[in-house]
Amino acid sequence: MKILVVGGGGREHAIIKKLKENEKVEQIFALPGNGGIAADATCVAIGAKDIPAIVEFAKREQIDFAVVAPDDPLVLGAVDALNAEGIPCFGPRANAAIIEGSKVFSKNLMKKYGIPTARYEVFTEAEKAISYLEDAPIPTVIKADGLALGKGVIIASTREEAVAAVRSMMEDKQFGESGSRIVIEEFLTGPEVSVLAFTDGKVIRPMVSSMDHKRALDHDEGLNTGGMGTVAPNPYYTEEVAQVCMEKIFLPTVAAMNAEGRTFSGCLYFGLMITPDGPKVIEYNCRFGDPETQVVLPLMESDLLTVMMACANGTLADVEVKFSTGSACCVIMASKGYPGKYESGCPLELPADDADGFIYVAGAKREDGKLLSAGGRVLGVTAVADDLGKAIQKAYERVERVGFANGYFRSDIGARAMLALQK
Repeated sequence: MKILVVGGGGREHAIIKKLKENEKVEQIFALPGNGGIAADATCVAIGAKDIPAIVEFAKREQIDFAVVAPDDPLVLGAVDALNAEGIPCFGPRANAAIIEGSKVFSKNLMKKYGIPTARYEVFTEAEKAISYLEDAPIPTVIKADGLALGKGVIIASTREEAVAAVRSMMEDKQFGESGSRIVIEEFLTGPEVSVLAFTDGKVIRPMVSSMDHKRALDHDEGLNTGGMGTVAPNPYYTEEVAQVCMEKIFLPTVAAMNAEGRTFSGCLYFGLMITPDGPKVIEYNCRFGDPETQVVLPLMESDLLTVMMACANGTLADVEVKFSTGSACCVIMASKGYPGKYESGCPLELPADDADGFIYVAGAKREDGKLLSAGGRVLGVTAVADDLGKAIQKAYERVERVGFANGYFRSDIGARAMLALQK
């Protein structure tokens, strides 16, 4: 089979490595891929949002199956366009990808169908939002409606911060048109959990849970990033919590999307908070999370391609979705300065993968045979083990073997999870 994977980051590298395990896979194309992905797939310089070019390439190469991984092309209708040419795809159509593409849509969906989430208000005018903030409880959460590279959420701890966030989104257009509408919502407390789930629009099969680390620096300090590391499973996601989530969140979400005529097929990401009142949805994503994918897929024992194809053709009930009972840790190595200004072009020297360790390349280019950094988040250094403590130890041992002079990383990935396990 000839497989096409749209995207070019660490998440896509993890997907590609897992797809390669299927012996039917003859060739994988990555559009655009990156210098590190090139070791595992044929990279083609077509941007992930260039849907006409993606479709033309897929037709020309007679692609058997496509995986659209990032949010932008999903929201823009990449799956619709590929399906129109007879190419089966893993990923939701545009009318279902709106569950991530519009926070207003997703919040209204949850309200309409009784899916637990934070209380909220929607605003299209800055002055009305600022007037609302005069009496709103603080801290509060302000979200741009549309896609914003995972950065369109601001937790304001003072009224001044909240007003500044509204002005930056709505007046200064910090996130472009994504901030034309905003959501101001209740600040929830409790541990956060990420749960990715396979669904064909009829049944839903959750993957192993994970814990993301968004802040740039140790002790959850510094700026928000796209994610500086992950561990799986998340110790806060107990069997009891999982049962509640299935009954009150996962199944109702699939049913709600069907009721709206927006059947969701692909990977549905649930960003959850385990509040004193039970689990609530913080956000939905219409695709695999990054870097959650880098710890979830190494623990997957079922064949990824088989499961993805079952999601696409509506037969997920007939295939096994199984994960190991072990643990995984992914430490992100980023360019110094990220998520602010940083320099690229630093040489990278990577240890080879082995049975319990992988390096997923998120931002790199290849010049004159050398691998060079080319992005903010550059590497996802992952290890698996029987228990979380060993997985963390192995991941950091592997980090020490990486040559990346301009790299930085958090030294406490998994620390919160270990504390939770000791309670």
